[in-house]
Amino acid sequence: MHRYFMYLAYNGTHYCGWQKQLNGPSIQQCLETALATLLRTPTPLTGAGRTDAGVHARRMVAHFDCAEPVVKLSVLAEKLNRLLPKDIAIERIVPVRADAHARFDALSRTYQYVIAGRKNPFEREWVLRMSLDGLDFVRMNEACRVLVGTMDFTSFSKLHTDVRTHICRIYQAGWEPDGARWVFTVRADRFLRNMVRAIVGTLFEVGRGKRTVADFRQVIEARNRSLAGDSAPGKGLSLTDVAYPDSVFLPSPIF
Repeated sequence: MHRYFMYLAYNGTHYCGWQKQLNGPSIQQCLETALATLLRTPTPLTGAGRTDAGVHARRMVAHFDCAEPVVKLSVLAEKLNRLLPKDIAIERIVPVRADAHARFDALSRTYQYVIAGRKNPFEREWVLRMSLDGLDFVRMNEACRVLVGTMDFTSFSKLHTDVRTHICRIYQAGWEPDGARWVFTVRADRFLRNMVRAIVGTLFEVGRGKRTVADFRQVIEARNRSLAGDSAPGKGLSLTDVAYPDSVFLPSPIF
């Protein structure tokens, strides 16, 4: 079998998430349908992770296998883009080792959550519009420093998930201004389900003075989801990058 990594982006507004589900269209389902049409055989995809309903990806990675090598990967990518709906786009497809895995070989994943106080019709599906009055980003960034490191993040995980451990290593977390917007960037070796949205929702409470930085630390140490804040809406969240070791990639054919 020949294995390939597919790099893609999507607007998740009208999807029930990455993973195939019975309650609506998913990104995975759309891609597998298009691949099966072009390759003329069912072609399962394995993603680098799962994004929830309404969550976007500026860069997602998924792998698939073919019995025969794909001669022109750029042509396959272009044909997929013609078949796929306008809110899903293939960036590129690259060959990888036969044992490379889009999920398990990822070194890190990066998410961004974007908020703005002004209405912008061109960003209405990507940015959460909310009142920024009284939101203390300095204090929120103090709380973000508590997140960095390797620890148990049960307090920010969706309940009853099928994971063996809630321990993650966060490398980076913080808010930065971007014009009229504020962007929260968080990079980690792995994320639990609903983790980023739960963190952001709890940071909002810190920013509004409803919790102290010490309270935020206690939420993490308690390992109890009911003690954290409500999850922020999905529309402001995007997966922006997935990093891999160079060793998983094979030389790309040149045509």
